[in-house]
Amino acid sequence: MSLTPGSGLGPYEIVSPIGAGGMGEVYRARDARLGRDVAIKVLPESLVNDADRRARFEREAKAVAALSHPNIINIFDTGVHEGHPFVVMELLDGETLRDRLMSGALPVRKAVEIAVQIARGLGAAHDKQIVHRDLKPENIFIVRDGQVKILDFGLARDIATSISGATETRAGLTDAGIAMGTIGYMAPEQIRAQAVDGRTDLFAFGAVLFEMLTGSRAFQRDTSADTMTAILKEDPPDLISANAQIPPSLDRIVRHCLEKNAAERFQSARDVAFALDALSGTGASSAASAALLAGQAPPRRRWLRGVMVSAGAIVLVAAGVFIARAMTPASSSPTFESKTWDQEWITNARFGSDGQTIVFSSARVGNVPRLSVIRPGGVFSQPIGDPATHLLAVSSTGELAVLTGARFMHHRLFAGTLSRMAIDGAPRPLMTDVSEADWSPDGSKLAVIRAAAGSVRLEYPPGQVRYEKSPGYLSDLRVSPDDTRIAFF
Repeated sequence: MSLTPGSGLGPYEIVSPIGAGGMGEVYRARDARLGRDVAIKVLPESLVNDADRRARFEREAKAVAALSHPNIINIFDTGVHEGHPFVVMELLDGETLRDRLMSGALPVRKAVEIAVQIARGLGAAHDKQIVHRDLKPENIFIVRDGQVKILDFGLARDIATSISGATETRAGLTDAGIAMGTIGYMAPEQIRAQAVDGRTDLFAFGAVLFEMLTGSRAFQRDTSADTMTAILKEDPPDLISANAQIPPSLDRIVRHCLEKNAAERFQSARDVAFALDALSGTGASSAASAALLAGQAPPRRRWLRGVMVSAGAIVLVAAGVFIARAMTPASSSPTFESKTWDQEWITNARFGSDGQTIVFSSARVGNVPRLSVIRPGGVFSQPIGDPATHLLAVSSTGELAVLTGARFMHHRLFAGTLSRMAIDGAPRPLMTDVSEADWSPDGSKLAVIRAAAGSVRLEYPPGQVRYEKSPGYLSDLRVSPDDTRIAFF
């Protein structure tokens, strides 16, 4: 069956081809009834009369239709047109994980962020007694907004059937007495054509996570036979040797997924997701930690940061001498722990009111920041709020002062609309043309630096001018703990 732009497939109008694989041809189509674009997967002409492939195609539709989870592709409709079965799915905009890995390993934080979503999607499938059996980077899709979708359940199998024994597995529709899956990601029990369950997917998950962290496959060898032998008999290479940024606890999670014996692996995908979420006490080399934690300031600001660091060092030395004389015994040296893992420009970072939560804004590409939070007990940050949001301060009650629509200016760091927001809430705009702000000690009011009529003003509270320069530059204001003074550059 030839599908060309403009041709119909039931109630859908074909727009353009998207791609083709061993299990189907995929097209972009228009659903005029609901006014939306969709993806349609059609069993190719060469396989229409293949009973095994047709059954596998139909089983994928039923398997995915039984699932409803944000990390699994959605099935909207199924049908048969002129003897050709088709499946209507959500249209995704982004790239596969395989495409992403073409440029090498992912940053640790991004790899874990993707892995958590994969684990959650697998957990939803396993809850419905469905094992994927072909998890690999080609079947993981990363949408432009960062959401991860698991694709291609063509080899999916009902766990209740597949765990009933090797005899049933060999007699199963897709097994035919041979191993089913993709070499390099298959668990030992798959290679041996034995019974499979959700832990089989967790082995593939471990292989995918290994590849995300290192840029290479865990068991890749020169031939398929050698690769399968490595899966059956060899340990994967050392992760930390391949990437010094990988925390030891993450290394243990990957190895726990890649155990040869299924009984020694994680027993559920939800356990894996929990373990990844609960990573704590990790670190990197001190030099790397310092670089990643500090980020990179823009050139126009570096001289000021240097002055600030130098002045701060002098103050700390003086304070240290005083404290050393006043206290016995002397306090121990501080220790540092890396809390971010990517090269990024961190524009501001503050502790929450609990002294444990860390809120920060950063720009991973260019100079447009967004907010993130690292919660107690966690090590990886989670984005919050809208893009183009720059953190200014956190109040004693835990409320944030932020700039929304933040834009980088040549004569000061950022300017935008000053807003108040809770960590998990929406911003409430207060005033425009603000570049800096700090909370009063009780969190009831704000001190701000804002541009007005060719000058720059320090106002506290907003509207009451305390200092003005025309022309001039003001930054980094802080209200004193007793609410009687304001320090600034």
